Amino acid sequence: MDIYQHFRKEERPLIDQVLSWREDVELKYQRKLSDFLNPREQAILKAVMGNAPDLIYGFSGGREETERKRAIIAPDYEVIEADDYQLVLLEATYPQKFVTLEHRDVLGAFMSLGIKREKLGDLVVQDGKIQIITAAEISDYIKMNLTGIKKAGVQFEEKTMSELMESDETWQTRDTTVSSLRLDVLTKEIYGMSRKKAGMHIEAGHVKVNFRVVEDPAFQLEAGDLLSLRGKGRSRLDQVHGTTKKDKYKVTTAKLN
Repeated sequence: MDIYQHFRKEERPLIDQVLSWREDVELKYQRKLSDFLNPREQAILKAVMGNAPDLIYGFSGGREETERKRAIIAPDYEVIEADDYQLVLLEATYPQKFVTLEHRDVLGAFMSLGIKREKLGDLVVQDGKIQIITAAEISDYIKMNLTGIKKAGVQFEEKTMSELMESDETWQTRDTTVSSLRLDVLTKEIYGMSRKKAGMHIEAGHVKVNFRVVEDPAFQLEAGDLLSLRGKGRSRLDQVHGTTKKDKYKVTTAKLN
């Protein structure tokens, strides 16, 4: 069976990467630790691995509910422990009375150091604290080099995973029906705007699907896809439940508040 037919064309490089990892583990009997994967990438890895004989795999991002996670593929006689994922929780404080920091400010500061997003896990910015889960191999580099964000001086220190804050952001789910699974239709439905305006946002490059800009209003969404609209926050298509008698799709969507 051709696994590519179940995924989008732009996802083929990741499929090839996972197939390569799987083959290496099978041939060399050495485990593979990935960078951080977003939920869609995790789903692809699960599908590609399937019920691979003689192999096991797992994910960890520091806590069960974290979004971005590293994966380990290993021979089935091994035991995967929490420490094997090589995760480090870094924390810094900032004077929130004098400076306002948002998620994008902090992430931008990391990017300006040349750090790839794939080396960073979940990020929480709230109550005058910044917490980020990183790959262990870059934690010292961050502590030494990231000393300021906007006008705030910061000093990152390692913390135990038990000190990881719970984000005060919540996902609000909604069951509805839509005429199709096109990107412009779901953007209209989730963000409460006209389909024409949704299409304009998409064509202007304001909409991302699974962290990638998509400029085609007719792009077909699938269950599990993450969306973001510039200035309007993040959302996702949680489930597609089938169709109604009038051929509309019954879906569950979620929006981050």
